[in-house]
Amino acid sequence: MKKVKIAIIGGTGFEKQLFKNFEKLRLGTPYGVPPPIFIGKINGKRVAFLPRHGPEHSTPPHKINYRANIYALHKLGVERILATNAVGAINLNFKPGDLVVPHDFVDFTKLRFTTFYDEKPVTHVDFSQPYCPETRKVLIDTAESLSFDVREKAVLICTEGPRYETPAEIEMFRRLGCDIVGMTGVPEAVLARELEICYASLCYVSNMAAGAQDRLTALEVSKISKEVMPKIKQILFETIRRLPQKRNCPCIHALRDARFK
Repeated sequence: MKKVKIAIIGGTGFEKQLFKNFEKLRLGTPYGVPPPIFIGKINGKRVAFLPRHGPEHSTPPHKINYRANIYALHKLGVERILATNAVGAINLNFKPGDLVVPHDFVDFTKLRFTTFYDEKPVTHVDFSQPYCPETRKVLIDTAESLSFDVREKAVLICTEGPRYETPAEIEMFRRLGCDIVGMTGVPEAVLARELEICYASLCYVSNMAAGAQDRLTALEVSKISKEVMPKIKQILFETIRRLPQKRNCPCIHALRDARFK
C-alpha cells in the first residue's frame, strides 16, 4: 500500500469537491473499521480524505470512532492532518462565516475514548502546544495570502453533543475564556499527537452559540457550510502546496520522554 503523507478530515461528500478522480479504501484497525477513505491528488501530492461522520453523515459526533479514524490514517503513513470543523461563536466579536484557526482547546467531552495508551507503558503526551505550530502557521499565512480574513487566536471548547449547548453553559464557557464551541475537535487532536501526527484545524463559524440568538438549527449550520466551503477548499489546496516536505515541529517527537519505563 503506497503511503499517503497528508490527510484531510471533514464533512461527508467533501471528497467530490477535493478530487477529480479518487480511489476508495476500507481499512481495518484494532479499534474497528473507520468510514471509507478517499485518496486522490491535490497539487501533485497524494492526499487522503476521511469523512468524519461516515459516507452518509450517519454517525453523530458522540458516536464517532475517533481512534479507528486516526489509527487508519496512521496506518496509511499520514504525517499531517488538516481538519475542518463547524463551530459556534461564543466570543461575540466572532460572526457566522468567520474562518478560525484555533490555538488551544478545552475538553468538555464525557464518554469518548481519548487515548491509545490504556495499558503500559504509561504514556503522558505533552500538550503545551495543542495544535501543530508549523501546520497552523502555514494555514494562517495561506489564508492571508488569499486575502481571506482569518482569526488566528481562539480557544475551542469541545462538548459531547449531539444536543446544542444551553445558554448557561455558553456563558460559563465564555467566562472561562473560550471563543468557539464544537463537538468534533477532541479527541482527534489528542489521538493524532499520540501517534506523532501533526494536526491543525481550520474552523468556520456556522452560528452564534446559545444565548446569542433565539434558536439553533442544523439547517442554519448546513447553509453557512455551503457558503464557506469554496474558501475552505482554496485554503486547503494552497496549504497542501506550501507544506514543507520535511516536518520541523515538536509533533514528530511527541513520544520522546513521555513514558514511564
